[in-house]
Amino acid sequence: MTIDCPTPRHEDEVVLLGHGAGGRLSAELLDQLVLPALDGGGGPLEDAALLPGYRELVISTDSFVVSPLFFPGGDIGSLAVHGTVNDLAMRGAWPLALSVSLIVEEGLPLAELRAVLGSLGKAAQNAGVPVVTGDTKVVGRGAADKLFVNTTGIGRRHGALHPSAALARPGDTVLLSGPIGLHGTTVLSTRERLGFESDIASDTRPLHRLVKALAPLGAAVHVLRDPTRGGLAAALNEIARDSCVAVEIDESAVPVPEAVASACDLLGLDPLIVANEGCLVAFVSAPAADDALAAMRSVPEGTEAVRIGEVPPHGPDGRVSLRTLVGARRIVEMPLGEQLPRIC
Repeated sequence: MTIDCPTPRHEDEVVLLGHGAGGRLSAELLDQLVLPALDGGGGPLEDAALLPGYRELVISTDSFVVSPLFFPGGDIGSLAVHGTVNDLAMRGAWPLALSVSLIVEEGLPLAELRAVLGSLGKAAQNAGVPVVTGDTKVVGRGAADKLFVNTTGIGRRHGALHPSAALARPGDTVLLSGPIGLHGTTVLSTRERLGFESDIASDTRPLHRLVKALAPLGAAVHVLRDPTRGGLAAALNEIARDSCVAVEIDESAVPVPEAVASACDLLGLDPLIVANEGCLVAFVSAPAADDALAAMRSVPEGTEAVRIGEVPPHGPDGRVSLRTLVGARRIVEMPLGEQLPRIC
């Protein structure tokens, strides 16, 4: 039995940080406010949308407010490119073009802006995607925090590779392309000066070449999702919900770097809810699982790919469960609100 227990509603409700965290509060904001106002249709909320009338073209937009602007392994500029390229890739698309918009706070040192733009341009060049248009606005001191970046991308889908969050099926194998928790713990440690950033770095990177390696498997690849805000827990819960299936994963199979585990222990965080920016989770048909794993491991972005679970033939729809190290089972809940603010 599933009990729907929404957060209380009051006349004096305001937007909370948790509404932007990618968890239950984000879903409520979309379902109750954003989608009704925009006449949003039914169906799963994907990382990117198919353009009406052009089924081979995909569009995605994302805004980046990460603090600090610079962190080990990346910065807001490279992150803005990678984030949108990856959202396109999760629908099986190769990036064709990007737009970039900047909201700059008055007083931001030009040296910092120059460094961010240089990194953004280099990331776009390395991803092989041109920046074709953009916009810049400057706001007064205190009206923004240094710099916010928005990127929008257009991509073209690979042949028969048409993944969707609604296509997971009983019997599917769940694959993960690499270790989790690196981005979120790096940004948090850098911001709060916890010291863990000396041992870890963000995993931010583009994943479109990894997805291209999976393209020959075509329709055997059912779902692709990059577990950003809300981490692996949110991604798996969204897939289970949208596909109306249960998902089971093995704790022992999920790669968590030692430094990430230590940081999470100190902060009381579950690594499963920590944001990632350079890995993906894939649901593939069981007969194609070995080929998919080999394809992922054939490119640099997927050398650490592993099998972490499956979709059981029967189970409560929408439920994600974890087989623990001691043989017990626990439910992996959708994160409620914001535990790691301004991570991306």
